[in-house]
Amino acid sequence: MTSFEGVIGPSWRESTPWWPPEVRAPAGAPNVLLVVLDDVGFAQLGCYGSDIATPVMDRLAAGGVRLTNFHTTSLCSPTRACLLTGRNHHTVGMGRIADLAIGFPGHNGMIGREHGFASEILAANGYLPIAVGKWHLTPEDQTHMAADRSSWPVGRGFQRWYGFHGGETHQFVPTLFEDNHWVPPPAGPEDGYHLSEDLADRTISYLAELRSVDADSPFFAYLAFGACHSPHHAPPEWIERYQGHFDGGWDRWREATFARQLELGVVPPGTELSPRPPWVPAWDELDPEDQRVAARFMECFAGFLSHADAQLGRVIEFIEQGLGELENTMVVVVSDNGASSEGGRNGSINDARTWNGVPAGRKELRARLEEIGTASTHNNYPWGWTMAGNTPFRRWKREVHEGGIADPCIVCWPRGLDAEPSAVRHQYAHAIDVLPTILDAIGVDAPEALGGVPQSPIEGRSFLPVLRDGQAPPTRTTQYYEMLGSRAIYHDGWKAVTFKPLGGLYDDGLDPDAPFNDDRWELYHVAVDPAEVHDLAEAEPDRLADLVDRWWAEAEAHQVLPLDNRPLAALEAPRPSRIRERRRYVYFPHTAPVPEAVSVQVRNRTHVMVVEVTVEPGRDPSGVLLAQGSVLGGWTLYLLGGVLRYEHNVAGAQRHRVLGDHPPLQPGRHRLGFEYIKTAEFAGIGRLYVDDRLAGEAELPFTTPARFSIAGSGLTCGYEVGPAVSLDYDAPFRFTGTIHRAVIDVGGDAYHDLRAELAAILSSQ
Repeated sequence: MTSFEGVIGPSWRESTPWWPPEVRAPAGAPNVLLVVLDDVGFAQLGCYGSDIATPVMDRLAAGGVRLTNFHTTSLCSPTRACLLTGRNHHTVGMGRIADLAIGFPGHNGMIGREHGFASEILAANGYLPIAVGKWHLTPEDQTHMAADRSSWPVGRGFQRWYGFHGGETHQFVPTLFEDNHWVPPPAGPEDGYHLSEDLADRTISYLAELRSVDADSPFFAYLAFGACHSPHHAPPEWIERYQGHFDGGWDRWREATFARQLELGVVPPGTELSPRPPWVPAWDELDPEDQRVAARFMECFAGFLSHADAQLGRVIEFIEQGLGELENTMVVVVSDNGASSEGGRNGSINDARTWNGVPAGRKELRARLEEIGTASTHNNYPWGWTMAGNTPFRRWKREVHEGGIADPCIVCWPRGLDAEPSAVRHQYAHAIDVLPTILDAIGVDAPEALGGVPQSPIEGRSFLPVLRDGQAPPTRTTQYYEMLGSRAIYHDGWKAVTFKPLGGLYDDGLDPDAPFNDDRWELYHVAVDPAEVHDLAEAEPDRLADLVDRWWAEAEAHQVLPLDNRPLAALEAPRPSRIRERRRYVYFPHTAPVPEAVSVQVRNRTHVMVVEVTVEPGRDPSGVLLAQGSVLGGWTLYLLGGVLRYEHNVAGAQRHRVLGDHPPLQPGRHRLGFEYIKTAEFAGIGRLYVDDRLAGEAELPFTTPARFSIAGSGLTCGYEVGPAVSLDYDAPFRFTGTIHRAVIDVGGDAYHDLRAELAAILSSQ
């Protein structure tokens, strides 16, 4: 608040009113549209050498500038923190994804108010900020309806938000939020719904609502698609466009893409293609049937990306044709990290299968070929396509070789850049430089304080001079990297990097428990060898030593330490929570889904569910009473034709049921129950009860050991989010009567398979 500058006298006759001046953006300030793609590698957009159709982004590149030396952190949450704050990810506490926070300042997953978001800074300068799409800057255990919303988008300066928490969500049946509350999707798969279309619709709607009232203030729109994070879901007609397109395999695709990159100038002349790593099989080594499966995985990814590109096109068209404002809109398109390897060697049809020890083998993948990409799968392509997506670089997402951190960045601002058509810039830049560039374009300085909170220094540097002049010197000459123990530093065209394994399938024979001082650093002259083909560590030990020393200095300056590659550390010593595990949980009908992180844990422990209901006269008593998960895995207690049933779906691989043997329920009040008695690890007896009488019993020979929920689904009462756990019905399958309350009592200690829970978190990052 500013001091009153009017006059206050005994009455109005001696007084002069005064109003504080309105906050307005600088004259001519551009709108800003920041588009964040997910898990899209350097080589997967058409304007970066791909043959996947991305005409909208190609058009933006043709009318703007492509950065070919742009870098991120190698993971989702940290990169988004960099983009939105202009600070390094450790500086703001997001050293790793929000769900793997540990109790050190650089890794605690809590971005303090001293690190203002772009939305907060721009709002203070007269902008109208909106966010649509993925957030993933709030841990899962804070994404429920009893949560503190201070880290949600509307708590960080955005006036509106429509999207999803977490690393991923189902693209046909997403778990959605609007502003500060959960909302169901506006339509279902049977209606042709897809999240990318919905996000475009909502962006257009929000912009239209802004302009219906305020025709002058510039907007800041943050549009973060789920594409192309797994699951690689796309409308069938978009997948069909690519049928047979990738039958030549990843090795040929990679070589052809590299040739196009050289022709387009997105890699400098003399660049060499990095060798295929030994853990990725040559395409020609695969059986023909496995080649067809692998090609189908890639067809789904390509359809997903092209479809998202088309939805971005609708937003761009509305800004251009509907608002007439594209000329003075600064559009920035980036990806958050390199292509993802979570699909494994063969590809994944359901990540929950791996977590729960029932992975889909080659035979099953072949049999379910046509199902890949549909609502009943959670598909992610195999390593070979990951490698190809990062052409010409080494390694991938979550690692700090170039395959994990080198990403597309397109900037188009017709009125403000005046760049030559299809301009390409090879100067080095990083995600922390995006916000300073936007502020530079607007003509405002980073604030010293926001809302009375003194601000930390912006660590990024504007690359606006580079966008306007291809001969301008790079504005960034040094940048450190660290992710889960892997480290790198760039300085003046040179890069030192070391890979630290977590204990997996492609660790190069390295020991994840080896002391950090024993890690071998590699050295590359990336100015001439951007693909990191020629390791010069032995040839230039002094230069390497200098770079390693620089890395330690940067680490000290940005809260990187302590180094920690223990993937289970965050789960063994979790962030304290006011929500405690208890013996009794009570749920009520038709409320928001409860995330698995804060719901009752029934896995591998004896438990009892009791649901008090009233059956209405003249209505078929059917519907979900309690459910958790989706078609990809979970359990459900439901009525069908008045008969009680329970089904346990083990990651879509096994289904075990208990069927009621009682007459259909009559109108009136009833107590319906399910009892699980553990008899062995992950096995037990299931019993159904109607009005306290035994109404069905069956063995459950194998139950879910690790995790039910995937892609955002949670526990619900009176309905299901879907796609449905059981094949008996379609979600939401709302109960036709009245549920008064549902009680779940659990015995014994909650079971937590920390390694499986870690795998779930890492695969959904």
